[in-house]
Amino acid sequence: MNLTAPAPCRRHMTHDLSFFPSFPSTAMTTRSIATSLATRLSRPLVQRTAAVALLMALAACGSSVKLDEAPVEDRSAATASTGTDQGGTAMDQGSMDGVNVPGIDTPQPAGLERLVYFDFDSFDVRSDATPILEANARYLRANPNRKVNLEGHTDERGGREYNLALGQKRAESVRRALSLMGIPDSQMEPVSFGEEKPAAVGFDEGSYAQNRRVELVYR
Repeated sequence: MNLTAPAPCRRHMTHDLSFFPSFPSTAMTTRSIATSLATRLSRPLVQRTAAVALLMALAACGSSVKLDEAPVEDRSAATASTGTDQGGTAMDQGSMDGVNVPGIDTPQPAGLERLVYFDFDSFDVRSDATPILEANARYLRANPNRKVNLEGHTDERGGREYNLALGQKRAESVRRALSLMGIPDSQMEPVSFGEEKPAAVGFDEGSYAQNRRVELVYR
């Protein structure tokens, strides 16, 4: 069946479709014009649809977890939960018998300074801490069976997770200093309490300075 339009119709169609720059000026069949037009008009829609789908997929891959919501291991949890179980109920005092918490009721060396202080937002061991660390190193070398917890602390300024990390860095700095003095890692355990165990309660620089510390707790 011949679908070619009559000559008058072909002339009229060629004149009316001349605004499509990609169509030839020669006579075209009705079917070929319709097919070409539908194909060209559908391409932008397909491309836009594919672009929107790609953007939605990329957005789904992104993380909505904020940095301040990241889980952090809190080494002070044991002290904060003393007297309660995980469900929040009071524990039977009899169940506490025989529990050994490192540093609790353990005799500490007499006459031995065990506090190392730090500057604000710093974990560098200051020069005034050298005599304190040397004295503790001598004690540890003379008592190889004794172990020590290096407990890092901060003042209350800054976020909780940041202060836990800063307290850990301070404890690690003391560990490295003692290691250079000949103390093996097996005798030391650096831990962090962040801002959870202040030595002084106050909002002045004097209180902050007392809280920026590492305590050497023997066990």
